[in-house]
Amino acid sequence: MTQRLILATRNAHKVTELRAILADAGLDVELVGADAYPEIPDVPETGVTFAENALLKAHALAKATGLPAVADDSGLCVDVLGGAPGIFSARWAGKHGDDKANLDLLLAQLSDIADEHRAAHFACAAALALPDGTERVVEGKLEGTLRREQVGDGGFGYDPILQPLGESRTCAELTPDEKNAISHRGKAFRALAPVVKELIG
Repeated sequence: MTQRLILATRNAHKVTELRAILADAGLDVELVGADAYPEIPDVPETGVTFAENALLKAHALAKATGLPAVADDSGLCVDVLGGAPGIFSARWAGKHGDDKANLDLLLAQLSDIADEHRAAHFACAAALALPDGTERVVEGKLEGTLRREQVGDGGFGYDPILQPLGESRTCAELTPDEKNAISHRGKAFRALAPVVKELIG
């Protein structure tokens, strides 16, 4: 019988991405998003690290559904800001999910910072929680530097200003396949695949 696995997201792109990664790893699992269980409320992200937030969401879903659950949390970490915006990436300018305001504020804060000090990375923690309380967390990173202005119209969030190391384009100029191959979430999900295999087969 195929094991059902739930991913704590209502974002269809994330579900498709993880489904492909698990299939590539030879896993026979049925992956569904949180929208398959509309009665379960979203979990507040009250943790102070990406790993804590991912675990909070995974455990809440595993408990509510009785199924193994995967969750992730990610954001942009800027060296000169001591790792901020970090867990506050989606609400850096105050309102959750306002990409333009977040980008404008961050660029303004970094306007005086020289190019050689604009190192940053996208970080992602992916967690697997089982109904019995078993948990595992893996992490992925995409290192880069921050451009002075937004370039590209692909992706979302801070993609238009992060230029991956060794790349002349920003994340927002990469094709979806190019981005998935190097992205922090792609790396975290790929690192999670053997964990899923080990714990739920």
